[in-house]
Amino acid sequence: MLVLLAACGGAKEDTGETVAALPPAEQPTAEASARFLTQASFGPNQESIDWVRLHGQAAWVRQQLAVPQTPHRNYLDAVAATFVGTDSTLQQSHFRESFWTQALTGPDQLRQRAAFALSQIFVVSFADSNVSGQIRGVATFYDMLGEKAFGNYRDLLEAVTLHPVMGQYLTMLRNQKEDGKGRVPDENYAREIMQLFSIGLYELNNDGTYKGGTPTETYTHEDIQGLAKVFTGWSWYAGPNLADRTNSRFGGGNANPDRDWMPMQAYANYHSVSEKKFLGVTIPAAAKADAEADLKVALDTLYNHPNVGPFLGKLLIQRLVTSNPSPAYVNRVANAFNNNGQGVRGDMKAVFTAVLLDSEARTYDAMSNSAGKVREPVLRLSSLLRATKATSVKGNYTGIDDTDNPVTRLGQTVLRSPTVFNFFRPGYTPPGSDAAKAGLVAPELQLTNEVSVAGYLNYIRGWISVSASRDVQPNWAPFIELAEDVPKLVDRVNLLLMSGQMPEALRAQIVASVEGRTIRKATATNAADVTADKTDRVRIAFMLAMASPDYLIQK
Repeated sequence: MLVLLAACGGAKEDTGETVAALPPAEQPTAEASARFLTQASFGPNQESIDWVRLHGQAAWVRQQLAVPQTPHRNYLDAVAATFVGTDSTLQQSHFRESFWTQALTGPDQLRQRAAFALSQIFVVSFADSNVSGQIRGVATFYDMLGEKAFGNYRDLLEAVTLHPVMGQYLTMLRNQKEDGKGRVPDENYAREIMQLFSIGLYELNNDGTYKGGTPTETYTHEDIQGLAKVFTGWSWYAGPNLADRTNSRFGGGNANPDRDWMPMQAYANYHSVSEKKFLGVTIPAAAKADAEADLKVALDTLYNHPNVGPFLGKLLIQRLVTSNPSPAYVNRVANAFNNNGQGVRGDMKAVFTAVLLDSEARTYDAMSNSAGKVREPVLRLSSLLRATKATSVKGNYTGIDDTDNPVTRLGQTVLRSPTVFNFFRPGYTPPGSDAAKAGLVAPELQLTNEVSVAGYLNYIRGWISVSASRDVQPNWAPFIELAEDVPKLVDRVNLLLMSGQMPEALRAQIVASVEGRTIRKATATNAADVTADKTDRVRIAFMLAMASPDYLIQK
């Protein structure tokens, strides 16, 4: 297990880098630090709050952008090595062990959160039968998102396009050119790369509002047809030489052992040579197929489209900060995409920095009805486990696994979106709700109904009252020390889970409920009973906070 834990990157969050402290007058409050970490990581703990308080949010972002990545593939390869000579094979649960280990203990928290956000834009899903068994492939797709999160969007778009898991998920892999018998190129990827991955459905101003004030479509079906021809002739990685790319390998035969994660390759015999028109660009008909050149034209065209900055920027704001950003906020993030200050377009470091350090992100308005977002279920669980610095007996956070079931679990599992449109639509608003009447969106509420609310409460209760036999254990010790000073205990829970935003009425209710659990007077023989009483107080405080509607809204 030590080998596997090392492959997963260990459990150390301190990178060891020395960063200068801010002058006391410039240091953010503990509440502001916790709020920032709620947006930028899988949740604050006391140590990370203390770091941000001392050094500031901007320094945290700079430091995080430099922390190296630990690929999930390392863990999967280490697990697979233990299966040699057995009938065991990699399962989806092995990826989730690595995911939760890194999400909860990884030093690269911003990269972890960025990859999770990107996985909800550039969607592939274990729930799809085409890729459900591609464990290493899907894991390397997620690794790729983490790697490219701090690179350039153009490179990210190409890596997404050529990854074999995306090729299987959106049926670009083995897509063939048109013929005289009625076969036409598959249009699936051509449609989704425009609609979901780059320019969106409607022409936008730089601030994300509709160009001209009304929705005007960015592309037509003819654009899809032209772009679909570009995405013909791509199939499995065969090897470093052109001679490796045989018809058999195009179809999936004679498999290269690395084909589940190496970028797809072009097979000239299957690539369309006819004219390709899309988005005002024409690739002339050719006598000889050149799939790589055609792909470059297509991706460059999408990359340089004026919609990308506001389209991608708003999606990332929604995933990290707020569901209803102002046009001015979107405009500032789009400007960072368009030019990072050094003449570079598509610098994702600049984009994530702009999203997190923008004045709208850093300003807390308790009275605003439009600021913030609903916490999605995965982030509710991670906030609890990071706040309590939960540990794993085995070292690999086994036992969390599939949390799909809304009746008994969270109704959401990383990389198990039901469709390419993610777990929820960015423009979703509950029909007939006050949010709908106010013209606001609440994407995460698409996962919410009477059943899922009860399922969430029961599931979280199971984590808070977890038995000693479970692999993953919250560390209650620092909170047990506060159990006899209930206001201080509730304030600590408030800071870690709610960034100090707990309304006074709710705080008073929780304090009263926790104090209602009496603690026996200590004697020489009842130390264990006293500790159990104190632990109950801690659990009540956490449960009531996480059950409150105020916790479910991240502001």
